[in-house]
Amino acid sequence: MEQLPLDIQSSEDRSGKELIEKLLEIYDQKFLGEYLNEFSSGHWCRETINRWVKGKANPGLNVGEYEHLKKLLPEEKVKPETADFRFIDLFAGIGGIRKGFEEQNGLCVFTSEWNKYAVRTYKANYACNEKYHTFNQDIRDITLSNDDDISEEEAYKNIDRMIPDHDVLLAGFPCQPFSIAGVSKKNAMGRAHGFECKTQGTLFFDVARIISAKQPAAFVLENVKNLKSHDKGKTFRVIMETLDELGYWVSDNEEMGSDDPKVIDGKHWLPQHRERIVLVGFRKDLGVHNGFTLRDIRKMIPERKPKLGELLDTDYTPNYILTPKLWKYLYDYAAKHKAAGNGFGFGLVNENTTATRTLSARYYKDGSEILLDRGWDFDKDFEDEANMANRPRRLTPVECSRLMGFSEPGEESFRIPVSDTQAYKQFGNSVVVPVFRSVAELMKDRIMQAVQISNSKNVA
Repeated sequence: MEQLPLDIQSSEDRSGKELIEKLLEIYDQKFLGEYLNEFSSGHWCRETINRWVKGKANPGLNVGEYEHLKKLLPEEKVKPETADFRFIDLFAGIGGIRKGFEEQNGLCVFTSEWNKYAVRTYKANYACNEKYHTFNQDIRDITLSNDDDISEEEAYKNIDRMIPDHDVLLAGFPCQPFSIAGVSKKNAMGRAHGFECKTQGTLFFDVARIISAKQPAAFVLENVKNLKSHDKGKTFRVIMETLDELGYWVSDNEEMGSDDPKVIDGKHWLPQHRERIVLVGFRKDLGVHNGFTLRDIRKMIPERKPKLGELLDTDYTPNYILTPKLWKYLYDYAAKHKAAGNGFGFGLVNENTTATRTLSARYYKDGSEILLDRGWDFDKDFEDEANMANRPRRLTPVECSRLMGFSEPGEESFRIPVSDTQAYKQFGNSVVVPVFRSVAELMKDRIMQAVQISNSKNVA
């Protein structure tokens, strides 16, 4: 077996075991074995890798295998020496907000995400170089908010020690406590929601603690539209008052009507109706916020957006077609609610659709909010054999990736290392990437002004 060259041996594990262990944070042993066999046919399998990692075998990689495996690691798109600004990514999910700011030459120096499957997808697509980037799971381990005996001063010291200095804080803090579906479900179960939800609702205050301790020049907070109206507006008022007390000006803070520019719909960029509230804040003492408004994001809206059909594949496996039993259930369910005068039912779309319903985290259950029409004839008897062959189908995970703006047809650089179920949850919980690409572009000049002012103060 050809040994690894000396330059690799001097800086990395000679056998390649460290590389394998790093990739196992993303992929399983079976995938890596099959991937290696693309280069060294029949030489690798899941058990070989498993025994190696457990120290029961010591096979080692040759140069070609090593380089082949390295291709699975995402490239560093921004490096410390070339970055224009630094940011942190809280409640990161699969990195939808990060992607937009990284494209503006921002360097991510800290990520926090607790879901182990989302972490796999995140690490498959974004470089997390340990030399300048820290990965954290539970943000409460940083803010120490889960320990009532910790003083504010101790918490701030820990935050300052654990989180690198940064210019922009990004946080898509959990929305379930404030979403319409989340509130309805918790009310039905007699459980708390909003800020009373101890596991998720109070996590905004963890964000506030970090802002207070680190004083970034700017922040971007994202949540569901219902955050504005939750608990008759009290929840949102507390958030806005807290941010003001921390010394931050929030864009369009007085706008609360139906034309509120803080509420941005992804349908202007991609064919999906997806409204989210976006809070952009700048530190008041830096004076870079004057004249900034999210109304200007309309300048970033493309002249033409794709129709749904431009994001779809013509080839797909049969498992994405609804089973006769599931299609009958959805069909009857919709008919029952239509007869009762309700709007509940499935969302049937086709290649000419300009805006689907909102892709949700529960899409894996039945796909009802976005079902692709395959020629179903509603005038025929439901049991018609020829018609049953035209049952609608779900989007594939790759198509979901395109609908959320993570990838484009012919440019499938976004890797999905998890099961379909987990992928559907991840895309359904994420953001429309082009929206935050536009937000980042809109903020870039102000961020750079703030960086220059901060650097001048540090020199003085």
